[in-house]
Amino acid sequence: MKRYIAILLLALAVPVAAGAQSRSFRLGKWTEIRNALLQELNRSYVDSLPVDRIERAGIDAMLAELDPYTVYIPEEENEDLEMMINKTYGGIGAVIYKPDKDGNVIINEPYAGSPAQKYGLVCGDEILAIDGVSTHGLDSRECSDRMKGKPGSKVTFKVKKLRSGEIVDIDVVRERIHLPDVEYAGMLDARTGYILQTGFTENVSQDFREAFLKLKGQGMERLVIDLRGNGGGLLQEAVNIVSLFVPRGSVVVTSKGSEGEDRTYRTTAEPLDTQIPLIVLVDGGTASSSEIVAGALQDYDRATIMGKRTYGKGLVQTIRPLPYNGALKVTTAKYYTPSGRCVQAIDYSHRAEDGSVGHIPDSLTHEFRTAGGRIVRDGGGITPDVDIPLREYSRLTYSIVLSGIAEQFALEYVRAHASIPPVDDFRLGDADYDAFVAFARDKEFDYRSSAKTLYDQMRSQLRKDGLEANMTAELDALEKAIDLDKEQFLRLKREEITPFLEEEIVVRYYFQEAGARLRLRYDDQLRQALTSPTI
Repeated sequence: MKRYIAILLLALAVPVAAGAQSRSFRLGKWTEIRNALLQELNRSYVDSLPVDRIERAGIDAMLAELDPYTVYIPEEENEDLEMMINKTYGGIGAVIYKPDKDGNVIINEPYAGSPAQKYGLVCGDEILAIDGVSTHGLDSRECSDRMKGKPGSKVTFKVKKLRSGEIVDIDVVRERIHLPDVEYAGMLDARTGYILQTGFTENVSQDFREAFLKLKGQGMERLVIDLRGNGGGLLQEAVNIVSLFVPRGSVVVTSKGSEGEDRTYRTTAEPLDTQIPLIVLVDGGTASSSEIVAGALQDYDRATIMGKRTYGKGLVQTIRPLPYNGALKVTTAKYYTPSGRCVQAIDYSHRAEDGSVGHIPDSLTHEFRTAGGRIVRDGGGITPDVDIPLREYSRLTYSIVLSGIAEQFALEYVRAHASIPPVDDFRLGDADYDAFVAFARDKEFDYRSSAKTLYDQMRSQLRKDGLEANMTAELDALEKAIDLDKEQFLRLKREEITPFLEEEIVVRYYFQEAGARLRLRYDDQLRQALTSPTI
């Protein structure tokens, strides 16, 4: 019997060893083939071989076969990596706008407290030259790169001032610019606090803690944590935020790697408040570390999750150094909420149009239980306790925003108005909207309705099928019924478009926090969450 067991174990061990050997052999084989292929191309290809371009394309294509998050980062993109991880860079702290290569750089949005603001740059100022180099002929990225630099270094701008039209030289000392992840914190009413968190970069948990204590001091009795559109970031920051609301020693998340490299993350600090009612707002853009926070608070029945199902990114990435100062951001583990759920989409290669998880039938998911015994499921994202539909916008409104028409109008508005009322009092009046319609009417953008877009596609297909000629009269009548001219459509959708225009305008007078405050005015999801009978 012992001899039989020994033979069986040996038989089981051989495929493992052979598999490992086979894996190493395959890797060596393809490395050898790739090197031989490049050498032969270098010798034989009819034109000069673009080695850098084809190698980068090959690396990107190879990694894309694995998952969407494993990527190569060459040395020249290290600044982008720093921005992604910490939201920091060396520069003047302003968003710029450059309509075309031949135009000037326009200061679009200076950040509050930034060097741009300190040295007197305002929205609408035009940058004619950077350190003596004309901005004409440079694209937006080239201008941005010249404006960035080591904190403490100086950059000289030749500026055409918005109000006076005077051309002056302004020396600006660059600083380390950090874009805060706690974008806004304030009281919604006498008892409800609100924290808008847009990322999970380093030390955001400390900013969150300070915002919470400030609101508590203002009489907060319940808190809304807004994680809508929050794409995540550092896992440890998610653990730190959960630790503010659950007992010390609680499991927040478990990561499981490919070779048994499992790790459990627990809260290590005493909580601030384990009793205050919490509402967490989520949507299809809530991903990664945001899902860790939402999932953990849901699993402990510590918060009511409201909104729409989250993105479904349950993969952990690690930065590994590569030769020539490059880096590999590689997926090394999956993470699991305290109840055991993995929020990763079952198939991340097939998602909804916005990238989030599409519909997954319950038959493909598994049941888990919260601390209080409620059923929750895995298979893709965090399903909210209370489903609140998103407001739907017309195709025209999306086009106005994405084409930059709203942003361009805001710049025109600033040129015509030296000041505006405080954020809570500011409203876009009839004359202002008339000015917008006149402005947008002369701009090139796709203003077709969704119905007109579908109609155009249908008519094109009918033409290809040879059926259009037999239906011309009917098609022309239908087109006339659904085809509004640009001005008609802009006036029809005023209610939809106005909030976006008001937001673009207020941030140029009162900075980014003002935009977050203004959005609250029109936030139907938040309004429904606050009046939900479940809280």
